[in-house]
Order: sequence, then C-alpha cells, then structure tokens
Amino acid sequence: MSPKKAKKKTEGGGSNVFSMFDQTQIQEFKEAFTIMDQNRDGFIDKADLRDTFAALGRLNVKNEELEAMVQEAPGAINFTIFLSMFGEKLKGTDPEETILNAFKIFDPEGKGHIKADYIKEMLMTQADRFSQEEVSQMFAAFPPDVSGNLDYKNLCYVITHGEEKD
Repeated sequence: MSPKKAKKKTEGGGSNVFSMFDQTQIQEFKEAFTIMDQNRDGFIDKADLRDTFAALGRLNVKNEELEAMVQEAPGAINFTIFLSMFGEKLKGTDPEETILNAFKIFDPEGKGHIKADYIKEMLMTQADRFSQEEVSQMFAAFPPDVSGNLDYKNLCYVITHGEEKD
C-alpha cells in the first residue's frame, strides 16, 4: 500500500503516520509486519503473535499476554495501525540529528569519535549520571576501537535505526 492511499485524517488535523518515519524505516516496519502476519491476511492477530513467538523459540505464551498485546491497538492491526503503534512507542525518542549534536559537543574537532575514557567520565559525573553497569552495557554494545575511540556517529545511527550502517 502506498503512503498516499493510507493517509487518514485524524482529529489533530492532517497528521499522517507515514510522515513520522523515513522510507527506509517504513520498509523495515513493513518487513517486520510481513514476518509477523503469519497467515498473510494483512492483519496481525493473536494467532499470528503466537506463531511469531513460536518462531522465536518462545512456545508457552499465555493467552492473556497475547490478548493484552492485541488490546493495545484501537482495532484490527493492519499495517497502518502497526506503524502508528510503533510511532506512539517511539514518540519522545530524539531524532538522529539531535543525538549527533549532543555528541558533537564533546568532539570540537568534528572527528566523528570521542575517547571512550572521556565519554565514560562525562556520563558518570554529569547531569543524569550513568552507573558503572550502564556504562559497561553501552561499551559492550558499542565497544571502542583499538585506539580507545567511540564511533558516536555509528552509535547514533544504531540508536535511531536499530542496526549498523553497512
């Protein structure tokens, strides 16, 4: 379905769920939706969710749990509803540019990376301080390079897109 056909007016005026994401993100959501729509009827229901969990190795999902997931939607879960549900969940996450600009404060030369020790110190001593465990989790997910630098441009991309750039 093309974004133009799926456009739907809401009480707020003319907001369009497809305008919340770029084309790459919409394509990724479409792929996820297609994987979850196990019976290929264009809707995700409890049976689809149960089958998706089974495919991921989780076999004993309680019916109440599936019902609660389906009840989060305002109606039958087609792709547009699926996308708007993710839009609601992701609302409040900063866009990539905002996160990049925050890191650039620590990179006045614009190299695209920051010394890991320096960012660790800043995260543990300034504003909303990170615990040692939180810093360790971050570096486990995004290890510094052999020179001890954190590639914050890649980190920002992963935070906002969910996977590393090729």
